[in-house]
Amino acid sequence: MTIVLTLRETQEGETRVAVVPETAKRLVALGLEVRVERGAGERAGFPDELYRAAGAVITGREALGAAELVLAVQPPAPEAIDGLRRGAVLVSFVVPARAPEIVARLRDVGASTLAMDLVPRITRAQAMDALSSQATVAGYKAVLLGAVHLPRLCPLLMTAAGTIPAARVVVFGAGVAGLQAIATAKRLGCVVEATDVRRAVKEQIESLGARFIDVPGAADLEGAGGYAREQSPEFLEKQRAEVKKRVAEADLVITTAQVPGKRAPVLVDAEMVGSMKAGSVIVDLAVDAGGNCELTEPGKIVVRHGVTIIGLANLAASIPRHASELYGRNVLNLVKLLVREGGVIALDRSDEVIAGCLLTHAGEVTHAPTAEALTAAARR
Repeated sequence: MTIVLTLRETQEGETRVAVVPETAKRLVALGLEVRVERGAGERAGFPDELYRAAGAVITGREALGAAELVLAVQPPAPEAIDGLRRGAVLVSFVVPARAPEIVARLRDVGASTLAMDLVPRITRAQAMDALSSQATVAGYKAVLLGAVHLPRLCPLLMTAAGTIPAARVVVFGAGVAGLQAIATAKRLGCVVEATDVRRAVKEQIESLGARFIDVPGAADLEGAGGYAREQSPEFLEKQRAEVKKRVAEADLVITTAQVPGKRAPVLVDAEMVGSMKAGSVIVDLAVDAGGNCELTEPGKIVVRHGVTIIGLANLAASIPRHASELYGRNVLNLVKLLVREGGVIALDRSDEVIAGCLLTHAGEVTHAPTAEALTAAARR
């Protein structure tokens, strides 16, 4: 019987878990021997006894060498990677552009790595799209964080003591995180405006009750898979001019703009921060990719020109229960593509989902852009 091990996360601040009791039960039903590292789900609200009740075996890290399939949120630490059996399949986030040394190590130990951040954005893979599920959580939390740090209320209130106008929110980027931020801000009673380089999202923004900030030239900037393409300096200048007035009037600004494999574009520069009202708040969700705000400090909450700038990374981990449940279902749906009759694990590289997220296999880096980047780095 194939042994599947769920690791306890060791990265600082990571509270999520790759398998929750619900998905552990379903993995057992697939004919797999499910093992969970002791305490793996505790920080997400899933004690070991819930996994035992689901049919899983609680074990220590020593089970790593026997596992044919290893499930995690973040890639394992280097010493854990070295402990993988040759040919084992690892399923986790990797973000290879930011972790080339991890990719090289996974290649060298002969692991087959399915990177959750590389799952192709196609209709068939929607149930495996962990980037989207975690962005949903992050977009929601961004608004709550902003509201907590605002010195004012969010909704319009008409009281005997006078009227309090609704808070004004500007959202940069209308991907999954941005749309969730818009919806959450509207639920709190805010007046919301949003901008995106893709005109195709205009209807989605307006369907949530927000106003779309139109920028000339936006129609040409949607790339493959629905992602935004990297913006030209000319377009970024037009965008800044168009939204600068709105930012100056905003109480809360949430930035979510990222380009796969690239540094996040700077959309809110120091001058724009200086134009904002004292007490305003910026939540920068692109901090892991360098940040959309010029004054963001990764991992910190700072005040600049009277504006609070929140640069906390991995906001999904701050709501670990539901983030883990969503991620766990993403992982389960991907694992289903690997399991054959009798609980045997097999990689079908002709499957477009598997081929799209297969990062390393049989001692090679199989993701072409990552392989090219590693080769170029080795030549320097």
